[in-house]
Amino acid sequence: MADVHEPEVRSYNMSQIRGKNTKPEILVRKFLHSNGFRYRLHVNDLPGTPDIVLPKYKSVIFVHGCFWHVHKNCKYFKMPQTRTEWWKKKLYENKKRDDQNIKQLQDKNWNVIVIWECELKKNKREKTLRKLIIDLKNRG
Repeated sequence: MADVHEPEVRSYNMSQIRGKNTKPEILVRKFLHSNGFRYRLHVNDLPGTPDIVLPKYKSVIFVHGCFWHVHKNCKYFKMPQTRTEWWKKKLYENKKRDDQNIKQLQDKNWNVIVIWECELKKNKREKTLRKLIIDLKNRG
């Protein structure tokens, strides 16, 4: 199956995808800040450069995109139909790296919280963010 976009259009679309300061990440940050939590962003001396680090709670938060981090059984993750082998390799390497980073953080006694993009959709957002507060307060 051929790509539905011309190479220039696909290239532009891919160049617009951000790894930091994504809308889901900003949503979580605003929620935390409005609830009195203070944090650091993208701490690169921790494995995986967590999106949000709460040193007081010895907790890190990764806000993962369902596609880029292979969220199993999620309607937002679908393996591309073009260049499938290339994408499989790329995406499963991401997942393997995520798993290794989480293990390293846990070995250093960090509480690791992963929030999936789909968990921040309107129908699940309140429950997800409420659970986040509970997780952090239990750690603090």
